[in-house]
Amino acid sequence: MLLVTLSVLMNGLLVSCLQDKNTVLLKKVQVEAPFEMPDITIPDFGSCKVFPITDFGAVHGDKEKTSAAIVQAIAKANESGGGTVLIPAGEWLTKTIHFKSNINLHLEKDAVLLFSDDPDDYLPAVHTTWEGMECYNYSPLVYAYECKNVAITGEGELKAKLDTWKVWYKRPPAHMNSLKWLYMRASEYAPVEERVMVNDTSHLRPHFIQFNRCENVLLDGVKITNSPFWTIHPYLCKDVVLRNLTVYAHGHNNDGVDPEMTQNMLIENCVFDQGDDAIAVKSGRNQDAWRLDTPTKNLVIRNCKVKNGHQLLAVGSELSGGIENVFMDNCEVADGASMFHLVFIKTNERRGGYVKNIHVSNITADSMREGLLGIETDVLYQWRNLVPTIERRLTPISDIYLKNISAKKGKFVSRIQGQEELPVRNVVLENVQCDSISQANYLNENLINDNQ
Repeated sequence: MLLVTLSVLMNGLLVSCLQDKNTVLLKKVQVEAPFEMPDITIPDFGSCKVFPITDFGAVHGDKEKTSAAIVQAIAKANESGGGTVLIPAGEWLTKTIHFKSNINLHLEKDAVLLFSDDPDDYLPAVHTTWEGMECYNYSPLVYAYECKNVAITGEGELKAKLDTWKVWYKRPPAHMNSLKWLYMRASEYAPVEERVMVNDTSHLRPHFIQFNRCENVLLDGVKITNSPFWTIHPYLCKDVVLRNLTVYAHGHNNDGVDPEMTQNMLIENCVFDQGDDAIAVKSGRNQDAWRLDTPTKNLVIRNCKVKNGHQLLAVGSELSGGIENVFMDNCEVADGASMFHLVFIKTNERRGGYVKNIHVSNITADSMREGLLGIETDVLYQWRNLVPTIERRLTPISDIYLKNISAKKGKFVSRIQGQEELPVRNVVLENVQCDSISQANYLNENLINDNQ
């Protein structure tokens, strides 16, 4: 493929671009961080042909015709070497959307893609995940697998109907038995193709947006409302930028963004209003992650606002592939937000992996239900008694840096619960303060700072 190097001014930075014969631009975005941060390559479809879904038969309120039109528009754009699939203003009811390479899904202002809550609309099952374990399950509402140069842009909204998924939020015995079955198959390294979770009782809800094994991914400008499960899930991806997003999701397990085994990623200028963690950094669970052997690495989060959620930044507990080089800067937690921690790192004796080189700076917040920094090494939730420990692997945690952080109220500044046989190492707090503390500033055990 013939490539031509260009120069483009982007966010005040001069970035290099590559242009192929199909006019899909690849821009290299430079990001500053307190570690060596590679340039991030993202697509630009400004010179590409536009494919309105109305040209392919989309009709307001007609799920079948609109879904078929989106499939055809994506196929045509892909066959043309790349293009923008345009969602015009108005509400468009649809089934799952599956990307191909070199596709930009662009939503005009006042456009709403409304996703059905009929589970049959997300079949056949696809190669996906559930809380760090690979399986075949209902397709994510928006799904890209092994794609390059993909984007979702515009001023419109992606919205999930929740009637069925709300029922599936419950965890009856049949659901828990399915989770046990999946956990055991993963621990035995059973082929992923054999881990089919679609049946009458498993009720493993799909992700809203999952980019799975993709490169050069951009989400810019859209609003994302409601979610059956995790909202935005870049999984085993490289070069990802999420910017100018407004995310509202208050259902069960509704994290905002879950970067998992993903490298070279920027999240900026986003607003999160969540029922769970705003940004939850993960890297797979137990044997599956050890098999895939891909850490989450080089993640920058800046200039974001959280209106609600459990944690501003969560790390784990699915971190068995390792997590390193995370930088969060200049983020805000809104007054009145009901948060547990600003930063919460969690693992357990089954995970292995590692956590190192986490930097968080310039954060302001209201009251915390717990505190500013929490590190816990025995977090198992319902899994403690549901399934056994197959292989014991502890998680080294080191080099955690917090600077210029303030909150109005909390139980503690830091609570670090390391393990006696593997203490947490090198936690540095500089100008980290809470106006009102109900327990103690520091509730730390099994912590070693090598420079003290």
